[in-house]
Amino acid sequence: MPLIQEKQLYTYADVLGWDENIRAELFNGEMVLMSPPFRIHQQIAMELLLQIGKFLETKPCKAYPSPFGVRLFPEKDLSDDTYVEPDITVICDESKLDDRGCNGAPDLIIEILSPSTASLDRLIKFRKYQQAGVREYWVLDGESKNLTVYLFDGETVRTRTYREKESAPVAVLDGLSIELEPVFTEP
Repeated sequence: MPLIQEKQLYTYADVLGWDENIRAELFNGEMVLMSPPFRIHQQIAMELLLQIGKFLETKPCKAYPSPFGVRLFPEKDLSDDTYVEPDITVICDESKLDDRGCNGAPDLIIEILSPSTASLDRLIKFRKYQQAGVREYWVLDGESKNLTVYLFDGETVRTRTYREKESAPVAVLDGLSIELEPVFTEP
């Protein structure tokens, strides 16, 4: 497959033509290349997936680690200009899934901050996820060992921050509470 052809603005149709090893996201048609994550980032993601995955074993919802494509505002002609690959994505509506990922708003998105993406995760992705109708958005900061949870209900946002020794309930997965100590424990 070809590498990225340089353009001013990109769409999901362009993403489909890129080499599968290229990791990039689109925001209003602008491409943001993604660098490989740090080891601690992957450790946090793994522990979260273990806890979420165990809970979902007998449930209809599914959890997917990055790279997993999410088209927040899918267009039939593939002209959508926003495409993301969250660190962890949970989808409870199977009709949103196809062979390439999720079409529409997932129920839960989890992003783990990296120095190069922190402002993107906290500002641009925050707004996009809220606009798309994502119900719950988690932002984990491995350096300060805290989790900020955002619950979206239209324009209303409820926020709560959890520390390393606490448990954080998952609002969209009734009965699941994530133990944060093992999430933030360095190997």
